[in-house]
Order: sequence, then C-alpha cells, then structure tokens
Amino acid sequence: MTQPDFAVEVYQNEYLAAGATEVNAIVTVTASGAVTGPVASGGNAAEVIIVDCSGSMHVPRTKLSSAKQATAAAIDTLRDGVEFAVVAGTDEARLVFPYQHGMVVSSPQTRAEAKEAVAKLAANGGTAIGRWLSLADSLFATSTASMRHAILLTDGQNMHETPRQLARTLQEVTGHFVCDCRGVGTDWEVKELRTIADTLLGTVDIVAEPEGLEADFRAMAASAMDKAVADVALRLWTPMGATIKYVKQVEPTLNDLTARRVEVPPRSGDYPTGSWGSETRDYHVCVQVPAAATGEKMLAGRVSLVVPGTNGAEEQVLGKGRILAVWTEDTALSTRINREVAHYTGQAELADVIQEGLEARKAGDVETATAKLGRAVQLATETGHSDTAKLLAKVVDVEDARTGTVRLKRSVAAVDEMTLDTRSSKTMRVRKKQSTEADG
Repeated sequence: MTQPDFAVEVYQNEYLAAGATEVNAIVTVTASGAVTGPVASGGNAAEVIIVDCSGSMHVPRTKLSSAKQATAAAIDTLRDGVEFAVVAGTDEARLVFPYQHGMVVSSPQTRAEAKEAVAKLAANGGTAIGRWLSLADSLFATSTASMRHAILLTDGQNMHETPRQLARTLQEVTGHFVCDCRGVGTDWEVKELRTIADTLLGTVDIVAEPEGLEADFRAMAASAMDKAVADVALRLWTPMGATIKYVKQVEPTLNDLTARRVEVPPRSGDYPTGSWGSETRDYHVCVQVPAAATGEKMLAGRVSLVVPGTNGAEEQVLGKGRILAVWTEDTALSTRINREVAHYTGQAELADVIQEGLEARKAGDVETATAKLGRAVQLATETGHSDTAKLLAKVVDVEDARTGTVRLKRSVAAVDEMTLDTRSSKTMRVRKKQSTEADG
C-alpha cells in the first residue's frame, strides 16, 4: 500500500512580551498523494455498520426502510477485500451479517448476501448504544486490518443503559476504531452522540429526513475506503519546565485531544488523530513555558507526526515542525495576533457560545441564551461563517448582526435547533494565502 506524503506547517507569532508564558501555534498537517481505489484499502480495512432497530424506527415507517437502503448503499461502497459486518442495535446488540461471530471479506457475493440480511431487519425493542459499540469492538478484534471504521445510526436516546455504563464502554473501546455517528429525526440527544463521535475520533451529524440517509451513508463509507494510513499520532516534545496546556483539533471539526495524551518519555506525549487519506487538518497547540527576559529565545516545542511500530517494526516519523518563543520589548511584535490562531480561537468560541446558548434556552434562561446566541451571530458574521449564520437565523431574530443584537424566536422547530447544535463544532478553514506571519 502507498501511504500519503505528510507535510507539517506551524503558524504562530513567536514573539512574546517580557514575562509572558503562553505560546500558541496552529499546526497544519497535510497528507497528499494517497492511493485510492482497491489498492488503498483492500485487505487492510474493516467496516462495521451499526443500524438502530429499536421500536421507534417504525415511526415514521420510512425511517427503517431508509436505514436499510442506506446500509445497502454503504455495503455497495465497500471494496473487494475489505472485511465487514452489520450489527442491529436495540436494547441488545445482534450480529446481522455474517451469520457467525467475526468479519467477512467483501466480494460481490458477500455484499449481495449482506444486503439480503439487511432487507429482513425489523424494528422492535429499546436502545443501548454501549452494547452496540461493544459488539462492534469484539468484531474488529477478529480482524488484522489496521484501518477500522464504524458507522452508527440511531434515532433515539440511550434509554436502556446508564450514562456511566456508556462511558465505561467508550473507555474500553477507545483507540480500537473510528466511529462516525448519525442521528435521524429529532428524538436523539446531540450531546450524547457528539461525545461518542469525539471519543472515537469520528464525526456527528443530523439527518433530518430519512430520505437523506442513503447519500450520507454512501459518503461515509467512501471516505473510510479512502484512508491509507491508520493510528497516526501527533507527538509533542517540550523542553524542561514547559508543559502542554492543551491540544485541540480545530479543522475540519473541533475536538479537544488534551486528555488523550499518552506519555512518551522523555518529555513527549502522543495525541491520537486516527486514520488519514489525502486531506488537511489543523490543530491548536498551547504551550506553557517558563518566563524569560527580553532577547531570550527558546524552542518551545517540537511537533512530529508518528505511526507506531507494530510486529517489531520501528515507528515511522511522517513529518516535523517547531514551535518557537522569542521574548521582546517591541510591543508591535509581541501584541500581533497570528491570523491562524485568531481565526480558530474565534471558531472555538463560536461553537462554545452556540452550545451554551442552546442549553440556556432549554433551561428557560432567556437572558443568558440571548447574550450567548447574540455573540454567536456576531462571531459568525465577523468570520464569514455564512452557513452557521443561516442556522442561527432559524433560532433567533437578528436585529443587528454586527453588534450581536438578537431576540429569541418564540417558536423554534426541533430540527432547526438540533441542526445548529450538531453543526456548531464544524469549522471553516482559514484562508492561508493572506498569511504573512512567520511559521516555524
């Protein structure tokens, strides 16, 4: 298999005022030249499709039939040689295909058999998502494929197990596979699915109408097939006395990776990024360094992209970058905010105020909801985030977008509120061509 070429770029203002201790940098990782087609994934990829078959999938009746069509479309997208399985989720988890525990190799025949099995699915029972994930994990454990991807579809809340049980399951399966989550309709819990997707390094989205499932499933399966290298880690080294304050993926979606650090002595830590094809992602790294006098310079951190060695093989370093710190008396230098850092700090704030505003609205706190969602309108306008601005306009009446003056709408459709919440963590890439700041 030919894996992509990786490039690491660091965007920052390395100049700090005397006594300053916080260094911020945006690390852009670009993978290019990944081989797509059968060579890319056949024999090294595994896919589990998890379909909610709880009783509520019967309402409306198009929900389950659309889920079956979407699952069949995803199965059709699997390349020959990819291992796969289909799971039906209720208050239990049941293997739909293959008929014995394990994965089956994708071929025209096995894909046709799987679609036959999916066509017979019926809706009955409750929802216990942790059990679904546990079964998926045990299926992946039978495979030697390095790229392990799951699609999880639900229409309801996790009613038949406690939040603690789901959290324990997530802890047990973390790092074993990537999972993209989709909620169909409006009876599921955004925060619940977002937690699952973030923990398993996947995406979360709403499919408001069942008819939209097929195209979405096909796209998710196709994206998984285009991955060419798995288990890539962002490794950060810091000098003595310096610590990592946080590491966040900030594009294409927001995901805080800080707590996911795995120590790599001496003075390094790995943060998981999942599987890669040809794509670009941005990470915000914040390093706390000891204060120094003006004129001092230091290497505040080293960034490298690493694939761990398996079966006795040495680990691979795919790309490197440096984070610098220079203390200066020149306030024109030290107060300049790097465009990339400013852009993604604004994007993170936008996501936060949307989610906090919607929570306040649900709780009946009109004052907080109005202030937070008004700030969201202001930020969306400033950053040119027109898609988010349109979603916000379905929840608030905008009187002045530039100042963030809004009024809460009295009546808001559940689908509009959930779509805004779900997509609040999707970010917009900074336009690098205008960047003039130094990079490391």
